[in-house]
Amino acid sequence: MKKLTTSKFLLDNKSKLQEIIKNLETDFKYVSILGCDVDGASYSVTTSAISLNPSPDYQRGFVIRVYTDLGFSEYSFNEVNVDEVCENVRKIALEDRKKIVEGLDRVTYDRLPNDDEITKERITEVENLPEQDNPEKIITTLQKIHDEVKAKYEKIVQLSLRLNITQVNKIFLSKNKDLYQSYAYSTGFAMAAATDGNNTKIDFISSSGLCGSELISEFEKAAEDACRRTEELLTADRVVPGEYDIICDPDFTGLIAHEAFGHGAEMDMYVKERAKGKEYQDKRVASDKIIMHDGATAFDEVSSYLFDDEGNLGRDTVIIDKGILRHGMCDELSAILLGQESTGNGKRESFKRKAYTRMTNTFFEEGEDSVEDMIKSVDKGYLLEGFSSGMEDPKNWGIQCVAMKGREIIDGKLTGKIVSPVYLTGYVPDLLQSITQVSNGLVLSGGGYCGKGWKEWVKTSTGGSYIKAKGILS
Repeated sequence: MKKLTTSKFLLDNKSKLQEIIKNLETDFKYVSILGCDVDGASYSVTTSAISLNPSPDYQRGFVIRVYTDLGFSEYSFNEVNVDEVCENVRKIALEDRKKIVEGLDRVTYDRLPNDDEITKERITEVENLPEQDNPEKIITTLQKIHDEVKAKYEKIVQLSLRLNITQVNKIFLSKNKDLYQSYAYSTGFAMAAATDGNNTKIDFISSSGLCGSELISEFEKAAEDACRRTEELLTADRVVPGEYDIICDPDFTGLIAHEAFGHGAEMDMYVKERAKGKEYQDKRVASDKIIMHDGATAFDEVSSYLFDDEGNLGRDTVIIDKGILRHGMCDELSAILLGQESTGNGKRESFKRKAYTRMTNTFFEEGEDSVEDMIKSVDKGYLLEGFSSGMEDPKNWGIQCVAMKGREIIDGKLTGKIVSPVYLTGYVPDLLQSITQVSNGLVLSGGGYCGKGWKEWVKTSTGGSYIKAKGILS
């Protein structure tokens, strides 16, 4: 294993950033700076094209947060000119203060952000350092996997393989905090399209981890699984709408966790009265079988970090403990307004965007039940696998999760019949309280992104094990 190379861009500018903070402290009660240097590469091989692009998460720059006597102001920049930055911050803060004074609605902060004295750094290790990767070798390997796997499946008309490698370097400075981190994550996608002449179906397999290009070792199996699963969909029927016993695989379980009490426990929505979870603190929302976590330190996956974008250390937050809603996730400013402590969930899409409460690694704890026993206990129902999308209404607790496929179970046995797509809908507490069995074998996946509404995309992971519940399917 090799330790990641730190960011020269951030460390070379550190003394200037500290000078900016010292200069602005005479005007503001609180000053902090987040520096971001995120780089990497995206390799893609498809049946029709080959491409190499920067990581989709690429960014490089800084954001300052200051507090006047009335509120917070922020300023983003990517060239460190001390005098110019200080002048612009003072100008923006003055304009913001004027708007606050003239505004009808004023948000009152009764304390400053947490600024305990902390000096920490975290630099992780990978097998392959991103800057030492050989792009030609990676493309050649992906092309070989593509050609060999696609040749085995006559109904596959398109196979796409994509490997994203990203190194995150961040620095956070304030009067009392001096934090630095470098970590890398990689994500892999194998997506296949199949046709029988009348229908065309698509399915995918994703993989991820805190690693470098060594993730490519998982691509051959992922490509095989994607092709096999996609061809299966060509024989799928539609489910007869109704309520069924359902067993969810770890991917679909993770989607439920993310949508049901992920978004529903983001506490900036508590501030805006947009989340029903605020009314159910310390009340039952799920069965005794459910223990749900979120946190940068809860599991090692793509959203594991030392500190968030507001300089708060990552945590492991137990959101639901044996069915009882115990705690939400919180960014710094929402925590101040709610009289809480930040849980280290303040994340920005980039240094150009504001921080919101965002999920990190979100999952249900594994249990002790066996998948075989779950299947045997079902008279009529479905084993739900994979997912294509999901959404939840935190204010009213409605949920919709779409599984790629359902495998029919009759009298405790898989019949071989497949239905697709499968829409799971309902009321969140009804769904979670119907969970009666949870298997062992915790699995998380960080292949995708999470949006806030329809924007502000950040990296998250989700997961769990197999669960048995009651669900309304269509």
